[in-house]
Amino acid sequence: MTTPPRPPGGHPPDAGNPGVLFLTKPIFDAIREHGEESYPYECCGALLGQPTPQGWRVTDSVRAGNTRTDSARNRYQIAPIELVRIQRSARGKGLEIAGFYHSHPDHPAQWSATDFAEAHWLGCSYVITSVANGKATVTNSFLLAGETEEDKKFEQETILVEDSAADFEEEAALQESNSRRTKGK
Repeated sequence: MTTPPRPPGGHPPDAGNPGVLFLTKPIFDAIREHGEESYPYECCGALLGQPTPQGWRVTDSVRAGNTRTDSARNRYQIAPIELVRIQRSARGKGLEIAGFYHSHPDHPAQWSATDFAEAHWLGCSYVITSVANGKATVTNSFLLAGETEEDKKFEQETILVEDSAADFEEEAALQESNSRRTKGK
């Protein structure tokens, strides 16, 4: 994917903690449906949300056009002008680009050498859905960790699917309460 470099402020999870990508069920389902609808071509889009110490909390997703014309069955690209539009819209909602998603038609939900080479948004999640014979099967997420292009690496993330954004708020309040109790000891 061709993207401008990630602006400073990518938000990987705290060091030592495995990353978690929090998605609502409607967003998780929409990502998978987009892959099925685009089959046999790769779909792509952006994930919008806010950082937490555990990982990104995604509250919106935006479908993007796959502008790759040479190999849309196994590559994707989001036009830079569309990416700028998505980023401006996110900022207007008080959100950040938390990551990107795309599908792998008839291939595993694992990052490829091309996915790695074309990933530049450090601190963002990259979600991949395997679509076999037109049906979404497996969805995985990988955090693009590192401080620079030279030391970047993908780290597997756990995807935690909640029924709604309200579930996120309840969980955040519980974590904050637990954090206060722990600090008070």
